[in-house]
Amino acid sequence: MDSFTLNKIAGAILMVLILTMGVGIVSDIIFHPTIPGKPGYEIVVASAEDSTSEVQPEPDVVPISELLLAASASEGEKVAKKCAACHTFDDGGANKVGPALWDVVGRKPGGVDGFGYSAAMNEYGAANAEWTYEGLESFLASPKKYIPGTSMGFAGLRKPEERANMIAYMRELSASPKPLPTE
Repeated sequence: MDSFTLNKIAGAILMVLILTMGVGIVSDIIFHPTIPGKPGYEIVVASAEDSTSEVQPEPDVVPISELLLAASASEGEKVAKKCAACHTFDDGGANKVGPALWDVVGRKPGGVDGFGYSAAMNEYGAANAEWTYEGLESFLASPKKYIPGTSMGFAGLRKPEERANMIAYMRELSASPKPLPTE
């Protein structure tokens, strides 16, 4: 390779570096950054003496007994499709990843023969005689929070109306459905 070719390569590299620096300088001139005098955001904390701050009340939690009065079993059947991958809903249905859910309302937690429940669910079943409407509602809201250590991987049903519809549907999955709560 002769010296003329080496000079062209060195000149090209030098030109790219000068051009890059020039673009940086020109862009700083065109887009001049404004630096705030005080960096960050100021967080204003209301003091106890501040009369303008109001405490927002917690939203009222509607009891499951009231939600069940307006619940629809047919809507619950639609919600149950989320559970169909792991549970069966048929009378005499086989256990899948989760136990069969026929006649679950009023059944002893961890009470399906032939299904291997987690230790946490067996412990819960030993302490509770049956699945109540309130217990099912709390479990369906967040299984892992309600029974820590359960092997149920479902995140839960966030909407209270969905939980009520699901419970209404599961209530009908019985030869003799349990009466609705009166409280």
